[in-house]
Amino acid sequence: MTRIQLEAVTVDFPIYDGCARSFRHTLARLAVGGAISRQRRGVVEVRALDGIDLTLEAGDRLGLIGGNGAGKTTLIRVLAGLREPTAGRIVIEGRTAALLSLGAILDGEMTGYENIARAQVLLGLPAARRAALVEDVEAFTELGDFLSLPVKTYSAGMQLRLSFALMTAQNPEILLLDEVFTAGDAGFAARAEQRMRHLCDQTAITVFAHHGMSEIRSQCNKALWLDRGRVRQFGAAESVVEAYLTQQTALA
Repeated sequence: MTRIQLEAVTVDFPIYDGCARSFRHTLARLAVGGAISRQRRGVVEVRALDGIDLTLEAGDRLGLIGGNGAGKTTLIRVLAGLREPTAGRIVIEGRTAALLSLGAILDGEMTGYENIARAQVLLGLPAARRAALVEDVEAFTELGDFLSLPVKTYSAGMQLRLSFALMTAQNPEILLLDEVFTAGDAGFAARAEQRMRHLCDQTAITVFAHHGMSEIRSQCNKALWLDRGRVRQFGAAESVVEAYLTQQTALA
């Protein structure tokens, strides 16, 4: 069974330069972020997530919405196991893959082919799939002989193609996305969107943060609206998006 359950999950970030003389500066930098929870001995703690309750079952496609600093990325990182909550309980059942930072998977000193071999280990791909991965990356990236050259010689677009191909080679039951696929030329973007839709179709649960409300409406059955680390609304994607857009219009 594939399942995600969060109970009263809270995440605090300590800001160690938050002493009295820099406190106003700290507040300014965090103006669109989480709430300032407390200050003690020169340390400011910012509450990035505040008592999040959430349950997702197989078949759920959840879109995370909210302004910058609402807590979307923090929640994704908590679900990915990259950030421990300060308080609360998390239960995740199912193989999980997080597509957060495309560049993080590449080593610039290695060739494209060497990076493919490295990714096979980092992503834990079974040996039976490794030969097929090389063929898949060759076909998708269309990098040709460049795969035999060090990645540091690639353009930004070429690195994007390779890292995207490697990160989407996984076969998870739970897929976590954090708006990482907005770059690239039109041709690549079309192929990337098709590849992502195929990957999402193969997963039991998908969670992704996105500023595009049309994408949330078309691809998600549920939406979670975060506001300064707290749940503003959770439910059917259409109704949550509508409430969010209404609020944004009222504030404009």
